[in-house]
Amino acid sequence: MSGGTPVGGGFMRQRHSQGYASSGDDLEDDACSRLAPQSPSFPGPRSWVEVMEIVLWIASAVFIIYYGDLHYNFIYLLWHDARIRRIPLYLGMLSVVLNVLFILYSSMSAWGVRKSSEMWEISSASALPFITILGLISFCLFSFALWPIWSFLTLPLVFTLFMACMVILPYLMHGTFRRQTDVLRMD
Repeated sequence: MSGGTPVGGGFMRQRHSQGYASSGDDLEDDACSRLAPQSPSFPGPRSWVEVMEIVLWIASAVFIIYYGDLHYNFIYLLWHDARIRRIPLYLGMLSVVLNVLFILYSSMSAWGVRKSSEMWEISSASALPFITILGLISFCLFSFALWPIWSFLTLPLVFTLFMACMVILPYLMHGTFRRQTDVLRMD
């Protein structure tokens, strides 16, 4: 054991790089001994306020779907009511399908990228404007198609259904992301 400093009957290895001795910010040597911070993709337990918000969005959407226009449910109205403008409804559904396909494609292409920072740079640079525009187009088309039935209540109705989908979608994921174990490495 050469080149070490005597400590308590043995030698301790020291590093002589300026970055290591001055601030301890040497990421290469210290990275494996630190615990990884909890990422936002693995949230901790939810507060009761968040749980109540989720329940409220889902209950509102169930109410809209079940009661519809108080004579028929929402699904029956979409299929059979003559007051609905069909072409904007179908174009709105097409834009939602395109939006979902584009999200799936961009997320699948991001899995092939090795670094997580590159993954979000690649997928978010091209995906966000396209997804936003398709979402706005579908919102406007659905509002225009359903306006003859609910008039001004169409806007909160479509927004409530959208928010319920945003709350439910994370729970419908096919695969689960596993946390990396917080194991300290000994190099």
